[in-house]
Amino acid sequence: MSKQTYRVCFCFHRRFRLAVTEAPAEIKDLFSQYSENGIMNADRLRNFLIEVQKQEKATESEAQGIIDQLRHIHRKGLNLEAFFKYLFSDSNLPFHSRTVHHEMNAPLSHYFIYTGHNSYLTGNQLSSDCSDVPIKQALERGVRVIELDLWPNAAKDNVDVLHGRTLTTPVELLKCLKCIKEHAFTASEYPVVITLEDHLTPDLQAKVAHMATQTFEDILFTPGPESLKEFPSPESLKRRIIISTKPPKEYLEAKEVKEKENDSQKGKELGDETAWGKELTHQKSMSVSDDKHDLDEEDHNEEEDLDCGDTKAQQHEAPEYKRLITIHAGKPKGGLQECFKVDPDKVRRLSLSEQQLEKAVATYGKEIVRFTQRNILRVYPKGTRIDSSNYNPLIGWTHGAQMVAFNMQGHGRSLWLMQGMFRANGGCGYVKKPDFLLKTDPPNEVFDPKVKLSVKKTLKVTVYMGEGWYYDFRHTHFDAYSPPDFYARVGIAGVSADTVMKKTKTLEDNWVPTWNEEFEFPLTVPELALLRIEVHEYDMSEKDDFGGQTCIPVSELRSGIRAVPLHNEKGEKYPSVKLLMRFEYF
Repeated sequence: MSKQTYRVCFCFHRRFRLAVTEAPAEIKDLFSQYSENGIMNADRLRNFLIEVQKQEKATESEAQGIIDQLRHIHRKGLNLEAFFKYLFSDSNLPFHSRTVHHEMNAPLSHYFIYTGHNSYLTGNQLSSDCSDVPIKQALERGVRVIELDLWPNAAKDNVDVLHGRTLTTPVELLKCLKCIKEHAFTASEYPVVITLEDHLTPDLQAKVAHMATQTFEDILFTPGPESLKEFPSPESLKRRIIISTKPPKEYLEAKEVKEKENDSQKGKELGDETAWGKELTHQKSMSVSDDKHDLDEEDHNEEEDLDCGDTKAQQHEAPEYKRLITIHAGKPKGGLQECFKVDPDKVRRLSLSEQQLEKAVATYGKEIVRFTQRNILRVYPKGTRIDSSNYNPLIGWTHGAQMVAFNMQGHGRSLWLMQGMFRANGGCGYVKKPDFLLKTDPPNEVFDPKVKLSVKKTLKVTVYMGEGWYYDFRHTHFDAYSPPDFYARVGIAGVSADTVMKKTKTLEDNWVPTWNEEFEFPLTVPELALLRIEVHEYDMSEKDDFGGQTCIPVSELRSGIRAVPLHNEKGEKYPSVKLLMRFEYF
C-alpha cells in the first residue's frame, strides 16, 4: 500500500471513528442493551431487528448475513463501530421495499403516474433548445409520461417538436421517437404514455402515424375500433408504448383558435424562489362564479377541445392517426361541471392548468374525485412558469389526478416532492392511489377533500446525526476558514391539515453534526403524506447554503433507526451524505 493510499484510508477510518465517538447516547444504550461484553451476535442482532427496527419476520440467518458483511471490523460479531456502520449502511435504508409491491392489475386510472411536461425542453419555456436528451434523462429517472408538441417544419413537409410561438429551437419528431424506444424501459417495465399536442395538417398526422408504427413496431399498443369502457392495467401493458391525444381535427380549425398571449404576466413569478425553491402553498379559496370563462382562459395556450361529433372536422382527419390513440383527450363544450361528467360507456383524459384546477376544486372537489375514479385527469403548469418552475402536486393528488405534469428540467421543492412520491413502489413510475380515492360508499358518496378529518396516526421522527459532507463537498464549500454550521428541516407535505415544517438547532463548526432532536407529526391522511427532509448550512451574512434533501412517502417508511440518503438540488443522490434517523408510529 502506498503512503498516499494509506493516508486516505487512515483519514477515512479516523473520520468514521470520530462519528462513532459522537454517536448519540440512545444509540450507545441500545448497543449495550442488545450486546454482551461489547459484542452483538446473530441472535441478539435478530432481537434488535424485531424489537427496535420492527422487522417482525427477521431471521437469525438474516442477522448473520449482516454480521458477515462487517466481519472485517470484528470477527465474532458486531462491536459498536460495526453496529454503527451497519446503521449508516445501504442495508438499512428507510424504504419498506425497493421492488414493485403495489397491485398492478387495476385500470390505469387507479394510479398516480410519473408525468413530464414539455419533455423535450432543455431549459426555460421560451428560448431553450429542444432535444431528445431531456427525454432520455426523464425516462432513465422513471418518468412514464412524455409530452411532445408537434408542429409542421419550415418546409411544411415534416414534423418538428418544439414549444409553439416561442424562440425554442426544434428537434425532429423521429429523433424523439427513436429516443423513447431506446430508453423507454431502462428504469421500469411499465408502460410509457406519449401525450401529443397536435398542430398538424391531416397529411402530417398520417406521417406521424407512419413514423410511430415503423419506429415502435409491436411495442406500440393500439386499441380496437370501439371506445374503451375501462382503461387497461399497467400489468397488461408492460413494455408497451401508448398514445394519448385529442381526436384529429381539421388543421384550419386550430388556426382559428385565439392566439392571445399572456406576455404581461410572464416573468412575474421569476425571482420568487430561492436557489432551492419557495415554500409550498396549498390552494387559495377561489370563487367559481363564471366557470365557463375560467375553463376557457388558458385553452389557447396548451390544451384541446374534445371531439364532440363535429362531422366537418371528421371529414379531414387521418384515420391511421386516429387508430393509434388509446387515451382520448380533450374538454367537452361548456363549463367545469360538464368537464367532470362521467360517461359509463367510455373513458377519457381531461387536461387542466394548475390555475384551472385550483378554481375547480373550490366548487367541484367531490366531482373531480368521482371523475378520476374512471377517467384520467392531467394537470399542467400555468403559462407564466417560463423559468420551468413547478407547483404543489398535492392539490392534484388529493383529488385523484393521475397525471400531475411537471417540468422535469427544473428543480426546487415542488420537484423534490414529485421525485419523492415516485420513489414509492420500487420507482416503477406507477403508484396505486389510496383506496379512499377509489371507493364509492352508499349512497353513491365519494371522498370529500374539504372535510376535516381526525388524526389517523402520529409519526415520531428523531434526527440523530448526519455524516458524509466531508467526503462529498470541497472542504471550503460552506466556509473558507471553518467547518460548517448545519441545521436540519423536517416536516410533512400532504393535505393542508398535515402540512408543516420544523427545524433543529444549528450546530456550529462540525462536519458530523449530532442534533439528537425529536419531532411529532399528527397525520389525518397518512396515505398522501410525504416526509420532507432538508439540511442547510447557516450563513450569517448571506443566504444559507444547501446541504441536501430528500422526500419519502410515509406509506413507504419503515419503522426503526434508518440511514436516510440525501440528494442534491436536482434530485441526484450524494455518494456519502446520509442522516441517521428514527421513525416510530403511534
